[in-house]
Amino acid sequence: MTRIHLVRHGQAAAGFGAHKDPGLSALGRRQAEAVADLLAPLGPLPVYSSPLARAFETAQPLAAKWGCEVQLEPRVAEIPSPSDDLEERAAWLGQAMQGTWQALEPAYQQWRDGVAECLRAADEDCVMFSHYVAINAAVGVAQGDERLRIFAPDNCSVTTIEHIDGMLHAVALGRTAETKIN
Repeated sequence: MTRIHLVRHGQAAAGFGAHKDPGLSALGRRQAEAVADLLAPLGPLPVYSSPLARAFETAQPLAAKWGCEVQLEPRVAEIPSPSDDLEERAAWLGQAMQGTWQALEPAYQQWRDGVAECLRAADEDCVMFSHYVAINAAVGVAQGDERLRIFAPDNCSVTTIEHIDGMLHAVALGRTAETKIN
């Protein structure tokens, strides 16, 4: 059995439709420190992060506490967008999150499968800093739910997934809040 703690990044300095790769806001940096304090007693464990700035910056305080490096894991990055236009990205994401994985192009189903495969590949307990849709994708696979949006993980909430013999199980969903998805 391997336990993966998925942490949604702290509050970003800009939204999905306003910036391609924003870092953390001042509140997001405080959230990152708070989640590091919360998780510190569990480790040290390996720390992985999406390569996007807001997730990587959220991972830094925990890695510093544990004296380890953050390892980049692109499979837990944000869902790719069909457009580089920021306004189109935001509109697409809002619409996509109302539906199911089957309603999207096969490439998005493959992306979701990549998130799940990343979790199944973890061979020891760890912490992964990720994003709203990626966390929902993991929970959906674990629960057999095809919706893109299963729940609304708050910034710096911790969702725990276990894999046992290749099967994912949602142990605990993170704290929820209706936040701006970025």
